[in-house]
Amino acid sequence: MNSEIYEKPIIKKLQTGFMNKFGTGVFKHIRRDIDGVAVEELAEQYGSPLFVFSEKELRKSYRKLYNSFSNRYPNVLFGWSYKTNYLDAICSILHQEGAIAEVVSEFEYKKAKRLGINGRNIIYNGPFKSMQSLEEAAEDGAMINIDHFEEIQDLEDVAKKLNKKIKVGIRINMDTGIVPQWSRFGFNLESGQALDAVKRISYGGHLILSGLHCHIGTFILEPSAYAQEVKKMVDFAYKIEDKFSYKIEYLDIGGGFPSKNRLKGVYLPPEVVVPAIDEFAEAVCDTLLESLKPNDFPKLILETGRAIVDTTGYLITTVHAIKRLPDGTRAYVIDAGVNSLFTSFWYKFNIEMDREVSGTAEPSMINGPLCMNIDVIDESVNLPPLERGMKLIISPVGAYNVTQWMQFITYRPAVCMISEDGEAQLIRKKEDINNIIEQEILPERYKFDK
Repeated sequence: MNSEIYEKPIIKKLQTGFMNKFGTGVFKHIRRDIDGVAVEELAEQYGSPLFVFSEKELRKSYRKLYNSFSNRYPNVLFGWSYKTNYLDAICSILHQEGAIAEVVSEFEYKKAKRLGINGRNIIYNGPFKSMQSLEEAAEDGAMINIDHFEEIQDLEDVAKKLNKKIKVGIRINMDTGIVPQWSRFGFNLESGQALDAVKRISYGGHLILSGLHCHIGTFILEPSAYAQEVKKMVDFAYKIEDKFSYKIEYLDIGGGFPSKNRLKGVYLPPEVVVPAIDEFAEAVCDTLLESLKPNDFPKLILETGRAIVDTTGYLITTVHAIKRLPDGTRAYVIDAGVNSLFTSFWYKFNIEMDREVSGTAEPSMINGPLCMNIDVIDESVNLPPLERGMKLIISPVGAYNVTQWMQFITYRPAVCMISEDGEAQLIRKKEDINNIIEQEILPERYKFDK
């Protein structure tokens, strides 16, 4: 005879002014498949946890973004932000769509070249560029955006070594009304530091300034901030041309456009809070056309990452354990933690189940498998009583998680792609013990004598 497991009744204090936490009814967020491939089938084939990307959504997302800008301005170029997601399959699809590579390290530069990207189609940003990588980039004809005065000197030394003048851009930072203001990278415009950098380049005589780069922040929700950025960049470009006779060939406005994700602490859903990409495109392109001189159309470069890839990625996880915390909160342990979902510190993801479950939903905590108290995927999500072995699908997780994930306590999971014709394809293997120890060296004197 089967008997139900006894569970002690829980009494929780209701806060005046808040909704009854136990009056939420049945949880309705169900996802049985991703692009037509069953969640259970994916987990059986590739294991759990498992990152899953949609090729169809990735291409659709890129085309929507590109068309929003190219329909409004005649000279647009996209640089795919490698730091957002540098998996070969992701990068290759976006290169097929027409994006060049935007990298911020020597590692990413080499990864782009390994994929067959010509150096002339690489934007090289970042505050730390080794002399060796600068020399390689200069020889390749890459677009190098200078971050600090020392880098000016480094590139002058490279120019002397190569016996040629090198075309460069400079990164600038400015006040666009965004708080906090990103001022760590590049040369500040308002203080005159950016103009000093141009003077330094001009006096050196070994570099040719041909572009301006600016990245005002991340997850920017104000299109007007980009309008201010563009206006200031155009004004500065003409000031440079008038004073130093450099022709500014491109204006790189960086990225920072938000995805349809939900920041923690934001009450309204992304569909309400996050502006449509057309609003950003209008702010940027209208300001450009109003500010530029007649028949002057410098290349508009965008380095969009999150807004393209975030909503194309999912993480399939499995419920491993169920418990009650001392305050009565129901908590679930799943097989993926903050080592795989680094962005869970900032975002409240969509949580979906692979099947319907009866029972009243209640605020529950979702923890990962790490032996760390900070391993919390969601502090409070309304869920019905889940059973061990159930699958939870977490989204959107396509941006930054597979570049910021850590090999900590557990292996990093496999990653697969659902192709446009509905076929699941492995694009990164799950790690095992050999991947972890292959770089280690155990000297003979330290070997354990059994």
